[in-house]
Amino acid sequence: MVVLKWLHAIVLATGLCSLHGISLAQGFPSGRITVIVPFPPAGGPDVIARLVNTKLAENLKLPVIIENRPGAGSMVGADYVKKSPPNGYTLLHASATFSLSPSLYVNSSNAYDPARDFQPITQLVNGWALMMVPAQSTVRSVADLVALGKQKTKGLSFGSAGSGTGNHLLGEMFRLATGLNLVHVPYKGSAPALQDMVGNSLDFMFDPMSSSINLVRSGKLRAIGFATRTRTPVLPEVPTMAETGYPSVELDQWQGVIAPRGTPKDVVAKLQQEYIRAVRSPDVQGRIEDLGVVVSTSNPDDFQSQIGREIVKLGKLVKDANIKVE
Repeated sequence: MVVLKWLHAIVLATGLCSLHGISLAQGFPSGRITVIVPFPPAGGPDVIARLVNTKLAENLKLPVIIENRPGAGSMVGADYVKKSPPNGYTLLHASATFSLSPSLYVNSSNAYDPARDFQPITQLVNGWALMMVPAQSTVRSVADLVALGKQKTKGLSFGSAGSGTGNHLLGEMFRLATGLNLVHVPYKGSAPALQDMVGNSLDFMFDPMSSSINLVRSGKLRAIGFATRTRTPVLPEVPTMAETGYPSVELDQWQGVIAPRGTPKDVVAKLQQEYIRAVRSPDVQGRIEDLGVVVSTSNPDDFQSQIGREIVKLGKLVKDANIKVE
């Protein structure tokens, strides 16, 4: 009799949990969603996140809060989401360097496994990374920059949004491709690095077009190359790094939405559907494309596969370039 009661209790509990999962998915979302941007305000990911999530909130008629949690090359924000309840109400606005952590931050207290600890929802955009020099620079092309680097015995300085970020990785790719002596200057986000670029305190910098295009358009910075496979119609005169002789200097500038591992499949499907509807709405898509970024969505499985490929690629880069956290 005791055994039967015990079994009955297990069956009842299991049934209640199943019903709770169903009700969660069917009633989702019913409250505030918090989106963690693991970078400071005003950078490329923050700009895109605010554009898309403003539309998401409008469509859902629910509050969607952007919370910036920068630090450790996006590790701080990602770790926060990893430890959040897997219910769809706390999400990560991730960028391409999300896949880097297994190689670069092995001993960090914020370490995570991007393949094990998260549930991808959808990619939102893909963009171009610009290689830029200050407007005051005599450099007019990548060839000019390489020539200058060979003359400067102390090396060329390049800025980044922090160690392990996309602009840091591209700088290291450029170093490997050219053999130049480069001095990495990490900042807490792209915005202060770009300010020093405008002030002619750095020799060059890679940065997503979404956060730097206005500085190029206003003539405060000069674009000399794209670290992507194709040119963009926004700046059609600027060549790709492959066209300048450095095809290995390339990194996809995707941004997407990721949830904690264990988020119910129906919730993931609902979030994917709503995010795609938001980012592909004509007003949002138009503003995104004006920043030199293209809307590029995906399903969770394809997004997961992409992240897996990048873990391998970026891991090799960390090893080959001997990249260390500064």
